[in-house]
Amino acid sequence: MKQVLTFLLLLLTIAVNAQVNAIISEFKNPLGKEVLVAAHRGDWRNAPENSIAAIKYAIAMGVDIVEIDIQKTADGQLVLMHDEKIDRTTTGKGKVSDFTLDSLKTLYLRNGCGVPTHHRIPTLEEAMLAAKGKVMVNLDKSYRYINEAYAVLEKTGTVNQAIFKGDLPAGKVIDDYAAVLKKIHYMSIVSLDDSAALHTIHDAVSQIKPVAFELIFKSDTPAILSHLKDIKQSRLWVNSLWASLNGGHYDDMAFDDGNIKDSWQWLLDRGFTIIQTDRPAALLAYLRKKGLHK
Repeated sequence: MKQVLTFLLLLLTIAVNAQVNAIISEFKNPLGKEVLVAAHRGDWRNAPENSIAAIKYAIAMGVDIVEIDIQKTADGQLVLMHDEKIDRTTTGKGKVSDFTLDSLKTLYLRNGCGVPTHHRIPTLEEAMLAAKGKVMVNLDKSYRYINEAYAVLEKTGTVNQAIFKGDLPAGKVIDDYAAVLKKIHYMSIVSLDDSAALHTIHDAVSQIKPVAFELIFKSDTPAILSHLKDIKQSRLWVNSLWASLNGGHYDDMAFDDGNIKDSWQWLLDRGFTIIQTDRPAALLAYLRKKGLHK
């Protein structure tokens, strides 16, 4: 009986890992046809942002990537929190960096309406264990903590599921993190409105070879969008969260106004194959209807 249970557990582990391995394979394929969906701060409409529940709900929804934000406590622990202060999203007040982990764990997270819930502030380790074998995780605000975060990922066996990112020049990234850079998925963030955008892209391509580029643009002029053709060996990531990140082709245009043609479809037509959204359920439904997502 013990051998049977062990065998069944092994099969379950293989099946679970197959789920995230398929996502990772797609993520690393610049020519992949499937569009990947990233849930911004998890499913924050149905659970507090950056909570374990928000991660689990997003996974159940079928997203490929969950975005979380990282801050560090006074005693050096990495926790999930977008703001440097805890005032907006918890029942406490002050900076994350002024609290120990034990102190933060006494507080409760607030939901999107500001109402206290029963959910607590999770550590990065707790978040990665919740995501393990199921989904990739976009580690926002993580650049200054890459070495510490990497140690957590090694401990939890989730290195291959994590996406690190930064907007610094390629040479600086290499100087800062040469020891781990080839062991992680790194994404370069580039503002296409910047006059040096093309130079930044070329440096990243030649020196880092990022697995993806997160591109930000306030305007959608032909001159700005012409830079997209210079990226051939990396996935193109766009944030459809609000207008200033995507030239005005954002979530609410699709969801509230029903104008998908000039929002999500416009982004797809320009070659973006990873979309970070605040409307993951609606975007998934649209992509599945188009045959662009399982």
